[in-house]
Amino acid sequence: MVTSVRTLGSVASAKDNAVRLRPPVRQNDSTETLFHLTQSLQTSLDISRILEMFFEQLQSIVPVRGMVYKNPIAFTQTFSLGKESAHHVDYRLNLQQESLGELTFSRSRRFAEPELETIEGLISALIFPLRNAVHYRQALLSALRDPLTGAGNRAGMDQSLEREILLAQRYEQPLSILAIDIDFFKNINDKFGHVCGDDVLKEVAQSIAEVTRQTDMTFRFGGEEFMVILSKTDLQGASLIAERVRKFIESLQVESHKELIKTTVSIGVSTLHQGDDNTSLFDRADKALYRAKRSGRNRVVTETLPKA
Repeated sequence: MVTSVRTLGSVASAKDNAVRLRPPVRQNDSTETLFHLTQSLQTSLDISRILEMFFEQLQSIVPVRGMVYKNPIAFTQTFSLGKESAHHVDYRLNLQQESLGELTFSRSRRFAEPELETIEGLISALIFPLRNAVHYRQALLSALRDPLTGAGNRAGMDQSLEREILLAQRYEQPLSILAIDIDFFKNINDKFGHVCGDDVLKEVAQSIAEVTRQTDMTFRFGGEEFMVILSKTDLQGASLIAERVRKFIESLQVESHKELIKTTVSIGVSTLHQGDDNTSLFDRADKALYRAKRSGRNRVVTETLPKA
């Protein structure tokens, strides 16, 4: 159930009425609360940490069960804190014509108007730190992204793989990777030209993202080579995903400069084992990829573990 829908930036509008941002209604401590919250939020550029600090402060003033932050322009993920409940209020955040996403607060009973005013006052302290964190995150992602395909680059791959291996080992969860290579890509460049080759690269990267899950991460680590990190996925599950990717790309026809180009990919699959690091995990996927190409291309081959 929606208790209230408000668009919040420099001005918050509730239905058809404009409501200017104001501090919390507890006048005796509103200034101090906003001051400490603002100071705290300015200590970090990490979006998750900023949202956690804001949610903790909000809960100490207004009974709120859950909070969700979405910004599809800047992030693919949704940030959720607490537990979602029946009644919620949504705020669309805008600052100087820049969309900063949407915040949703929920709990088991309706929000009263004074509580909404308090929430709006606290959000006024969140707006600028949130914008700074969004810009910082976008700058980091840009530095770790391949400008042609939009996939992560080699630096992003190394960082992400190291992090995912540590998480998988800490929580004893499976982790697998796919090493993907476009078959006969040099022939595509030679026959159709590098502009068409670039279009094929972009289409393949987009196809991998479409077929894999939202939580999976795709990287371009070489000219026509891609890697996908599959968290919480064992070898069997990774092989199924790899085959889905292979079939999808095989069915493609890339239209580029009045040319229809068909292509295929070869895929090597490896999964995390005890004692693995970035190098050993990737090396097994790369060797499996080499076997896929050597045995005819357009196929999926899984890792072979070294003999003890």
